[in-house]
Amino acid sequence: MQKKIWIILIVVFILSLIVSLSVGRYAISFTELGSILFAKLGIKGILDAPVENSAIVFWNVRLPRIIMAFAVGCGIAIAGVIFQALFRNPLASPDILGVSSGSAFGAALSIVFITEMAMGIQLSAFCFGVLAVCITFLLGTRSWDKSASVLVISGIVVSAIFQAGLSILQYISDPYTQLAKIMFWTMGSFQTSSWPKVEITLPIIIIGSIILGVFSWRLNIMTQDEKEILSLGVNIKRWRLFYLGISTLIVASAVATVGEIRWVGLIMPHIARFLVGTEHKRLIPTAAFLGGSFMLLMDTFARTVTASEIPISIITSLFGAPFLGYLILSRKGGAAKSGY
Repeated sequence: MQKKIWIILIVVFILSLIVSLSVGRYAISFTELGSILFAKLGIKGILDAPVENSAIVFWNVRLPRIIMAFAVGCGIAIAGVIFQALFRNPLASPDILGVSSGSAFGAALSIVFITEMAMGIQLSAFCFGVLAVCITFLLGTRSWDKSASVLVISGIVVSAIFQAGLSILQYISDPYTQLAKIMFWTMGSFQTSSWPKVEITLPIIIIGSIILGVFSWRLNIMTQDEKEILSLGVNIKRWRLFYLGISTLIVASAVATVGEIRWVGLIMPHIARFLVGTEHKRLIPTAAFLGGSFMLLMDTFARTVTASEIPISIITSLFGAPFLGYLILSRKGGAAKSGY
């Protein structure tokens, strides 16, 4: 059964990749895709030489965007698995500790007061995303209650503060230039993807995902009751900080690069858990493939369905919100199906 599921996942990924590479305002046929790849590999005589415009679009526009979309989808889906496991809550998502709100505030702050250059916005968003999580941990450790629920409440408090700050920045920003950039960034987009951004973001997501995958076995323990975890001699605080720290870096790097991406970290872990169960050694790679493939399809839909590109979070919300409604209205309930 597991092999069949993985075969299906690989087929879905390949189809999503082909569709994403081919479909767009500048369509590239399957034959042109083959000729571009053959030309890069130095294989001649099988297909005609690729059209120069198609090759430029493929290598400089389409491919870095696709790599970014797949990597971000994988990273956020993995972070969603981690958060739902640590908080033992099927409705937990990667932005629960305030990372998304902090990153959005950092980006807006850079646009209004510092610089509107992409690199400056990205750096500011990343720093404030990490700062938000640090404040959340500080509030959580100061509390007499050391349970995961305190971190959730702290995250809500921090998110509210940064959301208020974001609203202030939107209010004082230039409505003709700065406000549009802030709004578009907070709704997410892969439109500005480039090789330099891939080189910055991809290593963080890959390394973080590999580390979380290597230590995925301990997540099975972390989903138990805290008293049972302590009876096994596991340092809850240390391992919770370890998992949340790496997950935060993954999400912060993704959000800082492409803006806020909603629902992926909440929905993909549920689908993966339905397919392969609650064993995190299988759950993490399954969620990664689902998140990456889903993001490829959503980005393709966002950039092709209308003349102007639709922000990615609008598209993911259209698909994610009904699924959450299904979890709420399902007979056994989302929590029962998720295994928590």
